[in-house]
Amino acid sequence: MKKPIPRIGSRRNGRIGSRKNGRRIPKGVIHVQASFNNTIVTVTDVRGRVVSWCSAGTCGFRGTRRGTPFAAQTAATNAIRTVVDQGMQRAEVMIKGPGLGRDAALRAIRRSGVLLSFVRDVTPMPHNGCRPPKKRRV
Repeated sequence: MKKPIPRIGSRRNGRIGSRKNGRRIPKGVIHVQASFNNTIVTVTDVRGRVVSWCSAGTCGFRGTRRGTPFAAQTAATNAIRTVVDQGMQRAEVMIKGPGLGRDAALRAIRRSGVLLSFVRDVTPMPHNGCRPPKKRRV
């Protein structure tokens, strides 16, 4: 007689369905990455696990309109709406990049009703990093 193969998703090991809406997050971190072409807003818990994310591209903006402040504002609103429903009250904001959507995304986060503990600019700055290419001789 053959041994029964244990099913990975069986009811005995507890998890049924998705865990996504079961988590309550009182405090989180909102990462805004604003490039010239797009703005990505990611909401994580304090341990760094992604809870929700949205970008200007997933909101339906295409081409050059993805880099606009309005697209960044829409992306930030959509990303935060889901975590406010999960009970987030406090958040830290990390902003990275030189794009146009930085201020617009921050304004949308402020309007969402989440209390901000701090706003930090984490744009990477070279301490005179890579050697430039050699000078052109014409």
